[in-house]
Amino acid sequence: MNDADAPREFAFELALCAHLEETTEWVLSRQLGAAVDRSGRRIVDVVGVVPGPDFEERARITDRSIPVRAIESGVGAGEAVSRYRALRESWRLREEVVERAIDVGFFERERRKGREYLRRTTRYPDGWFEGLVGIENKPDLGDPGALSRQLRTDVSLGLFEEVVLATESHVTRAHLNRIPRAVGVWRFDPETGRKEVIRESTSLSTESAGVELVEERPLRTDVAIVGTDEKARARRRIAERAYGKGWRTYDFPACAHASATADGRPYCAQFECVVEPSRACGSECTGYAPGSPPEVAADEHRDSRTSWRRDPPGVVRRQTGLDRFG
Repeated sequence: MNDADAPREFAFELALCAHLEETTEWVLSRQLGAAVDRSGRRIVDVVGVVPGPDFEERARITDRSIPVRAIESGVGAGEAVSRYRALRESWRLREEVVERAIDVGFFERERRKGREYLRRTTRYPDGWFEGLVGIENKPDLGDPGALSRQLRTDVSLGLFEEVVLATESHVTRAHLNRIPRAVGVWRFDPETGRKEVIRESTSLSTESAGVELVEERPLRTDVAIVGTDEKARARRRIAERAYGKGWRTYDFPACAHASATADGRPYCAQFECVVEPSRACGSECTGYAPGSPPEVAADEHRDSRTSWRRDPPGVVRRQTGLDRFG
């Protein structure tokens, strides 16, 4: 993406998230990694997590991301296991993962005769999400950049049930012919919030092996075959990351002209538009006027507008008397 296009794409992305938050049941997040073989190689603009039948069970545990390595470890909700044994037998588990799992309320620790034991606070509800939707934003199709390669990667890898291209441009047949047929196309107006479905997406297979495009060179394309277990793990990681992160991940600038829209987007009264604070705001801005940043509680917006729950009661049980023997 060209730096000159960044403010427009940012404003487009936030407007689309606000629209989808109002019109769907999805848990939404922005800028999430969606590669398996090469972490960080593919960043998807918007991810929609479609709630499943066990969503409320997941919402009850924590409002933050649960580490996937903790979910896949040998630590269960039944008999507690020693921390040493859990780390030794679960090769994906690390000390920092254990601490994170305890911090978010998925693990609890006990001490018995000087030893630390771990137990899950509850079972993990695998059915909490029903599907994933990956959305690539390209307001201006006249400057496609790596769009074709990105969408081909999403389709061939198959981490998402649906892949969609969202644009502000008029969509021609030539545009449609340049992207995979499975990709849906939306034309979205960020000013009015009007969304027109130009082409419906085709449901992708997420339960079979996928192909990840690793590198393209003249006369050669390097790929990695991603197995079903790896895909399932990556899908859970994306869903958990989306649940904990949300889409209002920006800080508001310390400027007298800064305010927030009703749905929590950063707005500049001086230039009368939604702005990207990290790029557009600061002392180098011609309209900058020192002031306090607006007080905007992103979690409150999310809690009131979606089925995500801020600061739930959790599921940690009281292990009466066990600590007395530490």
